[in-house]
Amino acid sequence: MKIALMDSGIGLLAAAAAVRRLRPDAELVISSDPGSMPWGPRDPQDVTARALAVARAAAAQRPDALIVACNTASVHALPALRAELEPALPVIGTVPAIKPAAAGGGSVAIWATPATTGSPYQRGLIARFAGTADVTEVPCPGLADAVEHADEAGIDRAVAAAAALTPPGVGAVVLGCTHYELVAGRIRDAVRRSGRPPLALHGSAGAVAAQALRRIGAEPAPSAEPVGALTVLLNGRPALLPEAALAYAEGRNLTAAAPAR
Repeated sequence: MKIALMDSGIGLLAAAAAVRRLRPDAELVISSDPGSMPWGPRDPQDVTARALAVARAAAAQRPDALIVACNTASVHALPALRAELEPALPVIGTVPAIKPAAAGGGSVAIWATPATTGSPYQRGLIARFAGTADVTEVPCPGLADAVEHADEAGIDRAVAAAAALTPPGVGAVVLGCTHYELVAGRIRDAVRRSGRPPLALHGSAGAVAAQALRRIGAEPAPSAEPVGALTVLLNGRPALLPEAALAYAEGRNLTAAAPAR
């Protein structure tokens, strides 16, 4: 079994780690184009063209499923990706975890890129899934880029700014960009330092990984052995994981379990 994941940069690490937890024996292909990251400020046509290029590189490895581990690509490029690759290759998009975050009602914040915050797409998801919850959209300028480059000071500044914009009564935060899941602990700590009660953080990686297995009729097998191989593609060419990826546990664990080839 082989699962491919695509993103502009290293935001796909969280979903890759989730797949690895569910099926350690699965071969992983991770395909990205970090030179064009971030995709958020780009127009939809540009995002679609870049996403198709990254997806084609992954598809050439003949995976059983492709996870679009990027909110921006899922918003703008998912129809084009599915039109080109399905039904031969199941394509699984990423949707912010608004529904589970809002299940208990109360007050919810969605941390997302400035391009996604306030967008018709996100407003549509809120209308469909937020129910009676009081939702605040929180833009996080610079956070995805800081995570991509493992810029510690930049991450701290962006997280602190977003925490300051998060209303005191919020009980749950939706991480509306896959990059943010890599710094979930730091987000939780920053909110705690601001004097607020502990927050529930809701990412998409686990749900997306589980959906990929369902689409190909595979069951989770967390104890499966041996660990599957890891293939890294940067701009369509075989490579090692970017150095910044190793700043995060998800990246270190991937390479420790199965060295990139």
